[in-house]
Amino acid sequence: MLIYEYKLDGSQAQYIAINQAIRVAQFIRNKCLRVWMDERGVSKNDLQVYCAVLAKAYPFAACLNSQARQASADRAWFAISRFYENCKSHKPGKKGYPKFQHDNRSVEYKQTGWKLEPDGKHLTFTDGCAIGRLRLVGNPKQQIGAFPIEHIKRVRIVHRADGYYVQFAVKADRVIEHVLTGKQVGIDVGLKAYYTDSEGNTVDNPCYYRKAEQKLKRLQRHVSRKQKKSANRKKARKQLARAHLQVQRQREDFARKTASTLVSSHDLIAYEDLQIRNMVRNHHLAKSIHDAGWGTFVAWVKAYGLMHDIPIIAVAPHFTSQECSACGAMVKKSLSVRTHICTSCGVVLDRDHNAALNILAKAFERTLGHRETSSSSEEENASGQTASTRIPTRATSKRAG
Repeated sequence: MLIYEYKLDGSQAQYIAINQAIRVAQFIRNKCLRVWMDERGVSKNDLQVYCAVLAKAYPFAACLNSQARQASADRAWFAISRFYENCKSHKPGKKGYPKFQHDNRSVEYKQTGWKLEPDGKHLTFTDGCAIGRLRLVGNPKQQIGAFPIEHIKRVRIVHRADGYYVQFAVKADRVIEHVLTGKQVGIDVGLKAYYTDSEGNTVDNPCYYRKAEQKLKRLQRHVSRKQKKSANRKKARKQLARAHLQVQRQREDFARKTASTLVSSHDLIAYEDLQIRNMVRNHHLAKSIHDAGWGTFVAWVKAYGLMHDIPIIAVAPHFTSQECSACGAMVKKSLSVRTHICTSCGVVLDRDHNAALNILAKAFERTLGHRETSSSSEEENASGQTASTRIPTRATSKRAG
């Protein structure tokens, strides 16, 4: 699936209608969740049928398109099925029991309830929510009208801090012809440098949140000083939300461009399969780890690896910083020690450079790390496509470093 996004330009009345549609979608999802909690043996099909019951019982629910109601029921079932899967797989910790939504910000239509104008610049919603005709504002090179209507499988309206957006989910695969470079690389993500590769190259960490932290604190104080439920507090909250959104977009843009550059210049990439959720429990480093956005970066590396059809290999992170990449000896060091000095062979390297060499060596060994084939396990990447971690065909047992 490819996702095309545009900003929506409409009147204030249309924005109110969009908010109403979003609230109806949230209402249906929560109702379906309540049925599952109260009754045993409820299936996905039962929730789909229950949408028609809700439409008859509540006139405002009938205003939303029937397939949009079913999409809301699908959201409830997705949360339920994920909970079941976590229980069956004995996932440690909380299993993610489904919860009621109170801050839903999107509504999803399937293939009915909307109409795209032939010029590709206007979108009309034809259900009873009275949203009407909206103008699409976006990149002129992004031509959603070039796709056949039957290839557009989903239309999703999203409310963000700076306005309303529409996303088109198009059934298509993006394939990029990769130019072979003969280079394989291992990368070690960090906080001082965004990542260090096995060739010793580093990318500086932009630290977008740290740079905007003073501004965010000031805007947060403005919100705290305003009287609750007042118009001024609402304005201050919007300013704060837009500032957070800007940081999020900066981080996303940097991760995407950096991942694209990395993938296009290498034929194989190995990275550490870090458990970021556990790492942020360290309250001394949690803010910096979240600011770096390792998860977003890795997700885009996988996405571009799928497009370029090159192997992206995840390896276990154990002892990549402690083991010497030249002789294999264990050199214990604390996190504050940034230079690797081997007492056995005398090699001196930057700590992250040594780790990147070990990561690449583990990928070549084929004996450590988490490997998945395209036929056994798949996951959804940042672009909405299914990505798999593939074993390289030109692997060698030669040790890096």
